[in-house]
Amino acid sequence: MPNIKSAEKRVDVSERNKLRNISIKTSVKNAVKKVYEAIKAKEKAEKIQETVNKAYSLIDKAVSKGVLHKNTAARKKSRLVGHVNKGDIPA
Repeated sequence: MPNIKSAEKRVDVSERNKLRNISIKTSVKNAVKKVYEAIKAKEKAEKIQETVNKAYSLIDKAVSKGVLHKNTAARKKSRLVGHVNKGDIPA
C-alpha cells in the first residue's frame, strides 16, 4: 500500500497500462491464430495475405506502443511468413 501520492499514481498508471498491454497482446495473438486458420482451411492466397497484413499491422502497433520488443515482433513476423510460405501450421 503506497503512502506517497506519486506512488499511488504509479500504481494506478501501471494497472491501466497492464490492462492496455493485455488487450494489445490478445489482439496480436488472435490475428496470428486467424492466419494459421486461413492456412489450415486452404484459403486463397489473397485471403491469407490479407490476414497476414492485418497481423503485421497489429504487431507493428504493439511495438510502437512499447508492448512488444522490436526483436520479438521481428521473430513473430518471420515465423508467420515462414509458415505461410510452407503452407503448414505449427504443432
